[in-house]
Amino acid sequence: WVSGRAAGRELPVSATPQRSPRAPGSCPAGPQCPSVLTSSWPRPGLVADKLGAVRSYDMVHYGHSNQLRQARAMGDYLIVGVHTDEEISKHKGPPVFTQEERYKMVRAIKWVDEVVPAAPYVTTLETLDKHSCDFCVHGNDITLTVDGRDTYEEVKQAGRYRECRRTQGVSTTDLVGRMLLVTKAHHSGHEISSEYREYADNFGKCPGGRNPWTGVSQFLQTSQKIIQFASGKEPQPGETVIYVAGAFDLFHIGHVDFLEKVHGLAERPYVIAGLHFDQEVNHYKGKNYPIMNLHERTLSVLACRYVSEVVIGAPYAVTAELLDHFKVDLVCHGKTEIVPDKDGSDPYQEPKRRGIFCQIDSGNDLTTDFIVQRIIKNRLEYEARNQKKEAKELAFLEAKRR
Repeated sequence: WVSGRAAGRELPVSATPQRSPRAPGSCPAGPQCPSVLTSSWPRPGLVADKLGAVRSYDMVHYGHSNQLRQARAMGDYLIVGVHTDEEISKHKGPPVFTQEERYKMVRAIKWVDEVVPAAPYVTTLETLDKHSCDFCVHGNDITLTVDGRDTYEEVKQAGRYRECRRTQGVSTTDLVGRMLLVTKAHHSGHEISSEYREYADNFGKCPGGRNPWTGVSQFLQTSQKIIQFASGKEPQPGETVIYVAGAFDLFHIGHVDFLEKVHGLAERPYVIAGLHFDQEVNHYKGKNYPIMNLHERTLSVLACRYVSEVVIGAPYAVTAELLDHFKVDLVCHGKTEIVPDKDGSDPYQEPKRRGIFCQIDSGNDLTTDFIVQRIIKNRLEYEARNQKKEAKELAFLEAKRR
């Protein structure tokens, strides 16, 4: 949910507990930053944006972040309602992530001001009024209940509904298809292969399905999209520049917990995330990784509130040139294995030599590999879920056409 523009009202900034800078090379991470952003001020004329529950929060990706960005631009305060596992299973099918994981993932998106856990699946006027909201926002597709009703029917009829554009080239269905089909076609840099397109277009489809919101469309990156996601702010005097690097594939709660810990290491942090090229990631990860290509991973990381800047196609080894160019004060890495560079050298040998390397234990052992295994294990359930979902949407469109 989003907030209407309050004329002449200065919006409060949620304060983050102040922390003392840590000495270079020290590893223990301090208390985590608060994961819930709230404010005690009265919020007149708020707008609520519950962006499509399962699709929006089942597997949070840059398409959902882009919807939230658009929604936030429609008002002054964005409240996001996230459904429980029980509600999602009832109306759609089994979610990929748990409700606690989804709550925290949505809170980490920088355009979100507040999260409402256990939000009702059907958005009513009572729900909007309860949270002092003017209207709700959703993408230009539909969300249906288990019996095929539009979940926004009541607020649409009352004129308290707004739409934003769906992001082309990404969907949860497409990402799941990439995980199940072991191919590098999705990040090869070439035209999508006929094998991958045929598989992805038919994954979880009901017989004869031709839903306009499913299937595969190629993601096309533009400079404007990066500008929309980027903060545009350079490091300021007194800020601690912290550098982290990796694939950040299928940007998930494990990444969020790590970045939150890194963000909490300094009183005024400026976190730079270096994203490796697809071919580099495939070299040290193998199989069909990365699942998301470099451009998709860039937007996913830029949407995180704990990241200030992204280096697109960062070198695998953290070099002296990179450290000097960005005036890096601290280099952090998680507890995952550090794979040697192609020549067998330690990619972090330079920051270690300077005494500015810090290894962080996020307390979360979730990895991209684990997510893929979770999908493969429940493959038939996800296919059945998608078939059921598409059948409902096609029936709804046909009834509307009649």
